Amino acid sequence: MAVPRNTHTIDGAMPLPTPASPDRPAEDWDPQVAEDLIADLWALRQAMRDNETRLETVLQSLDAARRPSAVNLAHYLAMRQVDLRRLQDRLAWVGVSSLGRAESHVLANVDKVIGLLHRLLGRSWQPLSGDEPAGFHRGTALLQKHARALFGPAPRRRAVRVMVTLPREAAHDTEQVAQMVAAGMNVARINCAHDGPAEWAAMAASVRRAARQQGLRVRVLMDIAGPKLRTGPIAAGPAVMRFKPVRDAYGRATAPALVRLHAAGHAAASDGGPASLGIDPDWLDRVQLDDPVELTDTRGSARRLRVVSRTPAGVTLACDRTVYLADGILLHRQGDGDRQAPLQGVPVPPGQVHLARGDRLDLVAHVQGHGRVPAGPGRKDARATIACTLPEVLAQVRKGHRIWFDDGRIGGVVRRCSARRVEVEITDARLGGEKLMADKGINLPDTDLDLPALTAQDLTDLDTVVRHADIVGLSFAQSAQDVLSLRQQLADRGASKMGVILKVETRRGFANLPQMLLVAMTLPAAGVMIARGDLAVECGYERLAEVQEEILWACEAAHVPVVWATQVLETLARTGVPSRAEITDAAMGGRAECVMLNKGPHILDAMQTLDDILRRMQAHQAKKRPLLRALKTWSLPTPGRPDGPGGVT
Repeated sequence: MAVPRNTHTIDGAMPLPTPASPDRPAEDWDPQVAEDLIADLWALRQAMRDNETRLETVLQSLDAARRPSAVNLAHYLAMRQVDLRRLQDRLAWVGVSSLGRAESHVLANVDKVIGLLHRLLGRSWQPLSGDEPAGFHRGTALLQKHARALFGPAPRRRAVRVMVTLPREAAHDTEQVAQMVAAGMNVARINCAHDGPAEWAAMAASVRRAARQQGLRVRVLMDIAGPKLRTGPIAAGPAVMRFKPVRDAYGRATAPALVRLHAAGHAAASDGGPASLGIDPDWLDRVQLDDPVELTDTRGSARRLRVVSRTPAGVTLACDRTVYLADGILLHRQGDGDRQAPLQGVPVPPGQVHLARGDRLDLVAHVQGHGRVPAGPGRKDARATIACTLPEVLAQVRKGHRIWFDDGRIGGVVRRCSARRVEVEITDARLGGEKLMADKGINLPDTDLDLPALTAQDLTDLDTVVRHADIVGLSFAQSAQDVLSLRQQLADRGASKMGVILKVETRRGFANLPQMLLVAMTLPAAGVMIARGDLAVECGYERLAEVQEEILWACEAAHVPVVWATQVLETLARTGVPSRAEITDAAMGGRAECVMLNKGPHILDAMQTLDDILRRMQAHQAKKRPLLRALKTWSLPTPGRPDGPGGVT
């Protein structure tokens, strides 16, 4: 094995040498170019091996089957500490691999290039396979093996699995679940942030029954909710319903406003027609087709309606003018003397707070939220107020920190703060303002929140999860200690072999991904979900594209499977018609090992479309070739740090 003539230090602050004349014809190529490349690659190789040595204690603590993946991750992290783009250009100019597809076999790829450069110079080369944890084929095989362990075998004609979030109806609608299984659902996701243990158990049983009947394998994933910060309850709005006619461009009514009435105490028809309100059954029995019905609405406006249809379920009234109705509004049928009947069952709308740019909002603990109350006689102006579900975070917020609500729809900046109250100035909202409702997410991207990985409710829910699921999703995974905590809780419940998915959805989780991956390798089956909803809010929408790429690269280096999640084909699942942008997004998801769809009335159409996209794209791409600039987010793990791989035991 030849020793390089020069020793170069790979340092991000010092540019690597380039050929004197990179555009000269190939026949005039200077062998010194190859000499310099060999020296640079040897320095890079040494940095990779040095990082392996630094993590020797951690690596030796892992099971032998997982150790090659951990070593490869250590090599990859060392390689990505410097900007290698100019080196890549020089390698491409010479005509050898530019290291852009080396994630699954980093050292083997560098050694291959060094060997080729030796051959170009007419030198002998002794392969260094004994140093290499994974070669080109083995690295890919390890990733596929770990994906099978977590998700089950890949379906025919499609390498990427499809995960689908089950709707609430799946607890009792067995036919819908059977259709999802038949349409190609490989993993059924149950969100434990909603419903309860009885519904989760029923959903899981329905999935297993449908899979068994169809001779298929479908894994069940249950996501525990985690320490999700959400808006608290808000005072309900007034129980008033508006019914208005359809009008043309000139304001003329072209179709009347329709109001349906049913007998109070009986269920209203659920056929998707106009809303139905309750009325006294005796009064309703006497109403006939074409009868005029009079009332005075909530504004004091007199209205006359006419009965236009009658069925066993009730009657439908029509009016050519807008009418506002509430409980207690009296209806009178002409010819019925003084007899009147009050309306019943006008639904109470959910509470909401209207926020516009420049508004101030108080975030507090344990109160019922409300909108701004203007000053009046004997009353001061009161700012809009809303509670948060984890009030302990209020003491951790600082002035100037950013805050986002409802997946980034509303943004603001903290102007004043205390342990009990945070005053927010709204800086981001659509023109005209936005409506903020209860149970919407709150993100604090600038605040290092000190919250437990598992809440008391999560620990209770885990008892159900281990009985009915194959995989548990760790929401808001932020550190190696979070993964260790879940591992211990599973062991305490006799579920050590359960698969685990780390949901990366915060800036801190992204920053600590390498440490979490090293701990995940102590689990029998583990994966990572790129939870792009919260992650986009936390890191900034403009940075999401590069963040999700970096997560894909790091996980491939660790041979850990990835779930591409959040809003995949969401418009199609919700409305039946996809957008062009989400078709492209779904195709990008084919670089992961699993793609997740959310629930929606057109979910079967979305599943069929996704299946078609994934099958087509796997003939065109397998991952991507990246440019290897330095990754500033991830420093090399330090053994022994509380949030570092020293916690791997």
